[in-house]
Amino acid sequence: MLIQIPKLLNSEQVAECRRALDQVEWVDDRVTAGHQGGKGGTNQQASEDHPVTRRLGDMVLAAIELNPLFMAAALPLKVVPPLFNRYTGGQKYGNHVDGAIRPIPATPHQVRTDLSVTIFLSMPESYDGGELVIEDGTGIHRVKLPAGDMVIYSGASVHRVEPVTRGARVASFFWVQSMVRQEGQRTLLFDLDAVIQKLAHALPEQDSVRRLTGIYHNLLREWAEV
Repeated sequence: MLIQIPKLLNSEQVAECRRALDQVEWVDDRVTAGHQGGKGGTNQQASEDHPVTRRLGDMVLAAIELNPLFMAAALPLKVVPPLFNRYTGGQKYGNHVDGAIRPIPATPHQVRTDLSVTIFLSMPESYDGGELVIEDGTGIHRVKLPAGDMVIYSGASVHRVEPVTRGARVASFFWVQSMVRQEGQRTLLFDLDAVIQKLAHALPEQDSVRRLTGIYHNLLREWAEV
């Protein structure tokens, strides 16, 4: 399942992110990439410990909590605090699969990376290259979205970032452990929820809407881990 969510962050929030990120210390990506991630690419990441990084991460977390499409698609249980990266001057990230488990810094907790998330913070016309290329069971997807837009995709997918040959590609990224581990089950629930929302809007008094809603929650009760 690959879901694009437009305008997760509005233009003012994107501008605040870009202004604030000019104040942070950028470090080599291998500092935070983990065992598997450090072998495929070159980019810079905002220091995880910087107060600006934490503040902007809180902004992103507040935005996803208010976004019904994200909540329906991800069914989040735990979220790794958002990170921020920058590609410029030919930097890229080769084909890789994200590590299955990520720690939450400064806590004893860990997150199973069911879903990977990228939020674009640079307008696509401001840089050349930098496409996020995702390979999954439905094919190869090249993603380059407007600033503020989000893409959610399977953490088990092979993906890469193409070289940035002009300008700078700035983004936020993080991982989600879903209440529903199996991707096929999440997809079924997401599609069912979308149908229920359309029917509820068109036929709010129909008993079939209530019955379908009950089916959705019974499936979620069967599959969810909390």
